[in-house]
Amino acid sequence: MSNNTDVLFISHGGGPLPLLGDPDHREMVARLTEIAGQLRKPAAILIISAHWEASLPTITSGARPGLIYDYYGFPPESYQIEYPCPGEPALARQVHQALERAGIAARFDDHRGFDHGVFVPLKLMYPAADIPCVQLSLVDSLDAEMHLAIGRALRALDVDDLLVIGSGFSFHNMEAFFAPLTPEIEARNQAFEDWLAATCTDTRLAESERAERLIHWDRAPYARFCHPREEHLLPLQVCYGLAGRPSEPPIVATILRKKAGMFHWQVPA
Repeated sequence: MSNNTDVLFISHGGGPLPLLGDPDHREMVARLTEIAGQLRKPAAILIISAHWEASLPTITSGARPGLIYDYYGFPPESYQIEYPCPGEPALARQVHQALERAGIAARFDDHRGFDHGVFVPLKLMYPAADIPCVQLSLVDSLDAEMHLAIGRALRALDVDDLLVIGSGFSFHNMEAFFAPLTPEIEARNQAFEDWLAATCTDTRLAESERAERLIHWDRAPYARFCHPREEHLLPLQVCYGLAGRPSEPPIVATILRKKAGMFHWQVPA
């Protein structure tokens, strides 16, 4: 891993709502803006979004990726959002090589654009759209250990001032988002968030134990309530696999009336 690599897991909110002034996303918008202001401006961004699954890890390799408006039922302006950042084929090739050298078969996609798990947070964090970006898919097996291995493979990247973002959501139960907010739902949400924060930040944990907790995340309190399907958590496993160390203290926001966590690691060379 080269110098000055930041690794960041973010909770990216609901569809395009963070860009539409939705009051239930104000804290998220504030947190992402603050984070971007505190980090050095990256030379390139590699982002793993919950909204792309493939049978093999797949990497955007086009020079000018478009956008995929992969949401439904929002106002017309939601489908006119622009984020014309360049791609970075050289970084895409490095990602592919790192995965292949680790024994993980991977492939390129030179046509796919960026989904909303990419362009929504990046438009908040880096609105000038002047940083080259590459997106890496999840693997559709949704196997946590595989995603840790993908992260470990990415340690071989040799890119100065790289920002790696896992774009998911630490709580992702769609029914609960729209249900009345009860003390029971709040308690379940908080119990899982507390477990996740302890898992990612506790310096007393051996890294082998931290990895085991993230592999068997579904044993955590109310894990399957908070994540009926794990695709929004798995970008975190990639981030930790890359970082291999405790994160800084969690960055917490209330999003859609639920507590959600974000985690930052600064990875030494």
